[in-house]
Amino acid sequence: MNNVSLPSGFEKVGQVLDFCTWSTWESGLRKLETTGLPPVCQSKSVTPKAPKVKESNAKMEIKKAKFLKSSQYTSQLPAADKPEFAFVGRSNVGKSSLINMLVRSKLAMTSASPGKTRLINHYDVDGTWYLVDLPGYGYARVSKSDRKDFEGMIHEFATKRKNLVAVLVLVDGRHAPMASDLEFMEFLGLSEVPFAVVFTKADKMGPVAMQRNVDVYKQELLKTWEELPPMFVTSSEKKQGRAELLNWIGQGIAHYRPVKETPSAT
Repeated sequence: MNNVSLPSGFEKVGQVLDFCTWSTWESGLRKLETTGLPPVCQSKSVTPKAPKVKESNAKMEIKKAKFLKSSQYTSQLPAADKPEFAFVGRSNVGKSSLINMLVRSKLAMTSASPGKTRLINHYDVDGTWYLVDLPGYGYARVSKSDRKDFEGMIHEFATKRKNLVAVLVLVDGRHAPMASDLEFMEFLGLSEVPFAVVFTKADKMGPVAMQRNVDVYKQELLKTWEELPPMFVTSSEKKQGRAELLNWIGQGIAHYRPVKETPSAT
């Protein structure tokens, strides 16, 4: 078991694989072959794990990003011909501002009224990868039927999109862990979808208070999780966390391998 080779940039812990037992690792090889990232898995009970990122001096920068397409249904999505990273979170988490900070352009439309993203928006970044803006969840002013449709769309996208490398789950760093965020992370983990947690709005509070909130979040996750997912603290206003987040994305792109299509039977 210990002879299994992990992609460069990811770690082992002790004498066992960091991410899962052998049986679960073996069942997750399809995801590994697809993305080059370790699959998440279940440990002692239903505890999922998420990929870790090893520190690296590699730097990534974005030269050009452009809007590609909006899709109301997953059947309308663009071809899965590039690695993609999806951004999702509660509707007032500051997702559009974070995306604009990363690409250094007003690419995603921001609004004083949360919940404006109703479609899956694809952006082409440097012609090499897709940045995906998913509809927000947990916004009270959205009707129950609309909210159910959005959640169904997000779940289908996350589990069936073959070129999806990872999902970045945005949470407001000012608040205690919310049930909707925790439930979505559990869904991703049990669905073997790699993801990271991105704390937003770090400029709205001091660094000590922010770190205290992050620690509270970690403690809450460790009640049911054996390993924590990668975590980033960001501020769209102060550009905090931009380099770290882009470098993590860059490592995922470097290890991405296109899905091998299975020949149809004749």
